[in-house]
Amino acid sequence: MKRIRILLADDHAVVRQGFKMILGEQPDMEIVGEAGNGREALQLAESLKPDLVVMDVAMPELNGIEATRRMIDVAPHARVLALSMHKDSVYVREVLRAGARGYLLKDSVAADLVFAVRAVAQGEGYISPAVSNAVLDDYRKHVTNPIDLLTSREREVLQMLAEGKTNKEIAVVLNLSVYTVDAHRGRIMEKLNVHSINELVRFAVRNGLID
Repeated sequence: MKRIRILLADDHAVVRQGFKMILGEQPDMEIVGEAGNGREALQLAESLKPDLVVMDVAMPELNGIEATRRMIDVAPHARVLALSMHKDSVYVREVLRAGARGYLLKDSVAADLVFAVRAVAQGEGYISPAVSNAVLDDYRKHVTNPIDLLTSREREVLQMLAEGKTNKEIAVVLNLSVYTVDAHRGRIMEKLNVHSINELVRFAVRNGLID
């Protein structure tokens, strides 16, 4: 039997351990790696080439939504099952638009996790029943979101700004000059039509970039 090769990405070790125990017991599944943030998840996905990534939506530095968006470049065959505690449709919408094939709530029972992993690995979709109504309501609204105006790099800088990092700290993490980060910051605020860091933080929370 060909086993589903799984990469777990969650910034809480205890959550990863729990999922590892549940999925590791399945005869058709194999945990090949664990990541504590989105950047690490991308690096491991590129080297390990998993069939499926269980991706926490809210992780530091690079969140699961942005990591999912970039997954196509580093591991195009890996399918993403998003993991979140949020039932808000904005989280579901953003991560599905980023390329995830499923959305599982963290308070789901073990059987739902196993079912979702198998479904997504087989190319099917999966959405936790508790959020399906929110997804349908959101779909009907067809909301155009200003976040679509931002590049991948700008969304990354936006998240770190919203997390309270300084331009200098962001420059170090992204290996950019402080001047470049400042230019990104200016373009982000212009595109989103916001005028302060507080407004940026509120925008980032509304769009599921940070908790």
